[in-house]
Order: sequence, then C-alpha cells, then structure tokens
Amino acid sequence: MVVAENIHKSFGAVEVLKGIDLRVEKNEIVSIAGASGAGKSTLLQILGTIEKADKGFVRIDEKEVSRFNDRDLSAFRNRHIGFVFQFHHLLPEFTALENICIPSFIAGVSRKNAEAYATELLKFVGLSHRASHKPEALSGGEQQRVAVARALINKPLVVFADEPSGNLDSKASEDLHRLFLRFRDEFGQTFVIVTHNKDLATMADRQFIIKDGLINRK
Repeated sequence: MVVAENIHKSFGAVEVLKGIDLRVEKNEIVSIAGASGAGKSTLLQILGTIEKADKGFVRIDEKEVSRFNDRDLSAFRNRHIGFVFQFHHLLPEFTALENICIPSFIAGVSRKNAEAYATELLKFVGLSHRASHKPEALSGGEQQRVAVARALINKPLVVFADEPSGNLDSKASEDLHRLFLRFRDEFGQTFVIVTHNKDLATMADRQFIIKDGLINRK
C-alpha cells in the first residue's frame, strides 16, 4: 500500500532523514517510534504527502505521489489519505457529525450521502448520542474518536496518525487503540502510526524505530 525508498530530508545543515526505506502492506498497522527529534513526524508528513522529501520517492497504491503536482496531490490526499493528529483539530463551530462530514464535502459528496456515512462512523466509534454536540461538549477521548471517524469518512487507502493518543489519559488511549484494531479487522484499514506509547506500538503488526536518520525493524 505504501512504499518509500531512499527518503532524505534536511532542515538547513541538519540532515534528519538519511535514506529511509519502508514498505507497508494493505490492511496492516505499522508503528514508528524513536527519540524526540529523530524525524518520526517528518517521515510521516512525507509519507502522507504533506511534506516533500529532498530525495527519494513515495508510492501509495502503486501511484508515485512524489511526482504529483500540487493540485493533483491535494485531490489525492483528500480522497485517499486520512490523518489523525495528537490534537484533534476539530472545528469548534461545527457539531461532531458536521466535523466528520467536512472531508466528504470537500470531495464533492452530497450532504445526504456524507451525513449517512458519518452517522454510521459515529455509531462505530460509539458516539451516536454525541452527533449534535460541538467539540467543547466532548471529552478529549471523544474528540479524538470523532477525529478518527473524520479521517475515515472518504474511505482512504491509508490513515497516517501522529501521536494520536499523546494527549489522552490511559483509559481513552486504550479505547483509541482498540478502535484502530477494529477498523483494521472490520474495514481492512491500513494505518501508519507514529507514537511514544509502548502499548500502541506493541499493538501494531510491525514496529519500526528511527535512529540516526535511518529506520530499523524492532
């Protein structure tokens, strides 16, 4: 599903990634760990097409996305890639249901169809009773589950998650981890997760560590 070869990235004189090679199979959960500043989030952003590598290429579903122009890349990202971040980034003026629908609206899906699938996702993440609530009325764990549902609304090829449980307590973290497993098992979803959380890293099908600008299987 995701192939990265010889990924290099520098910021000024600091070379953060020094030739990363990584393959992620369909329906697989992969975790990436490493010390602070090792380049985990930078790699995730390159894999997710948010950041461009200085050298190397990324393929997603056999498409070399690193060659796409900005317009094609934006459209591909919206339709085929989901993102979950440490901070949920929900829009405060919209309800949980509306927040989930936003990527579908951007993709041109009708309100009726978007809301129908968003309602299904809310049920799947256990928040049907919170559909009309705005983010301020939700707990941190509930907000993050809404963010996960939003990442899944366009049925992406792969979801990239950057420290998704980093701002949650242990119970909410465990619930989120189980949710990833359920999406993998019941929807065949592929996840690439950057995390410091050992439980979440261990839950993955494969674990990788970034050290000295390179990546190794744990």
